[in-house]
Amino acid sequence: MDAPARRGLGTSDPDAELLSRVADGDPAAARALVARKLPRLLSLAGRMLGDPREAEDVAQDAFVRVWKQAPRWRAGEAKFDTWLHRVAMNLCYDRLRRRRETPMADPPERVDEGPGPDRGLLAADVGRRVARALQALPERQREAIVLCHYQELGNIEAAQVMGVSVEALESLLARGRRALRAALSDLAEA
Repeated sequence: MDAPARRGLGTSDPDAELLSRVADGDPAAARALVARKLPRLLSLAGRMLGDPREAEDVAQDAFVRVWKQAPRWRAGEAKFDTWLHRVAMNLCYDRLRRRRETPMADPPERVDEGPGPDRGLLAADVGRRVARALQALPERQREAIVLCHYQELGNIEAAQVMGVSVEALESLLARGRRALRAALSDLAEA
C-alpha cells in the first residue's frame, strides 16, 4: 500500500491531508496543524487542570506525540481529532494523578483569587465560581462536560474520546450538570 493510501487520504477525516504532509516533514503543515488544534487543546487542558501553564505543557506533549505518530498514522481506525483529544485527556489524567500522589506537610499558600474591591465585575466572579465548581466534579463527569460543552464535541465523538457508550456519556453529563446546578444554585436565584 502506498503512503497516501496508508495514511488515509481521501477519507472523511478533515485532518488526513494535513497529517500526511506533517508525516512527510512539511514545516508549513506542522505550523498549520498547531494553529488549527492548539486553541482547543489549551482550552481542554486548561479546564481539566485549572492551570494555564500545565495546559501549555499538556498541549506541547500532545504535539510531540503527533509528530512521532504522524508517519504511522492510519486514518479510518480513528478520527485524528478524536485521537488527539484522547491523548490530551490522558496527559491531563496523568497530571491529576501526580497531584493526588504528592504528599505535603502543609497546604500551599494561595493568593485570594476573588475580585479586587475596585473591579467588581460580576461576570469574572461567576466565571471563577463556575471553574471551581467544574474542578470539584469527579474527573469523568468533568471530562464529559468539558468535551461536550466547552470543546463542542457531539455525544458520539465525546463518547469515543472517553471510551464509553453514548448512554454512559449521557449519564455522566446528567450527573455533572446536576452537581453544577446544585453548586451554583445561588446564582440562579440571583
